[in-house]
Amino acid sequence: MLDKNNVLIRNNVKLIGQGSNTLFLAHGFGCDQNMWRFLTPELSKHFTIVLFDYVGSGASDISQYSKKRYSELEGYAEDIIEICDVLELSDATFIGHSVSCMIGAIVAIQKPALFSKLIMICPSPCYLNLPPEYFGGFDKEDLKELLNLMDKNYIGWANYLAPLVIGIINSDNLIGELSSSFCSTDHVIARNFAEVTFFSDSRYLLKDIKQPSLILQSENDALAAISIGEFMAHEMPDSNLKVIAADGHCLHMTHPEAIMNSIIEYAK
Repeated sequence: MLDKNNVLIRNNVKLIGQGSNTLFLAHGFGCDQNMWRFLTPELSKHFTIVLFDYVGSGASDISQYSKKRYSELEGYAEDIIEICDVLELSDATFIGHSVSCMIGAIVAIQKPALFSKLIMICPSPCYLNLPPEYFGGFDKEDLKELLNLMDKNYIGWANYLAPLVIGIINSDNLIGELSSSFCSTDHVIARNFAEVTFFSDSRYLLKDIKQPSLILQSENDALAAISIGEFMAHEMPDSNLKVIAADGHCLHMTHPEAIMNSIIEYAK
């Protein structure tokens, strides 16, 4: 039997807004629910919104972090399932950013009644280059070097990665915010999450996602190229790919109006 209060406190769950349709918003690596703040004022006029932080992120209960549980994306998916269970949710629209897209896909396959639609912002099922059939954008050795940098110089790693993720032509304030968010996360937890994010291969899941899905891809994203969105749209049985004229991997922060309008149109 789930302890409702424990689940809600553990993941810092918040409910806002009004509307018969529910949106479940899942943040990406190194972020927290605050990253949705550019969307929630308008979305809350149309929908009930579930916000949360993964354990180890934001204002979650870090004491409940388990390296064993969170050594795979399935551990994070288990948290989402538990949140939905204690809130008695069903037929919600799942909105995930980055790695959360595949975490949401795991939930959608395991518990299809929870989510009736998926919206994926800058997703990638695999960041690795696995020639000749798949190019996720990064060679394994490059990702190992990135993890080594986390171990040797965590602040340097954060300051290196944040501009790549936000997009160097976008707001310096947003770049600084993301770097600070990286730095505010426990180093060990962040490294473990980075490892499971960048070395997971979830391509095998795509064909089993039965829910209608909208893929929102950035025109110029250092972490997930348009070709990855095209690959996903081809593999997922009921999906649409929409390319946003933008730079960066955090479209909900840099181009909130375009993302907000897409969500309202798709989830209504």
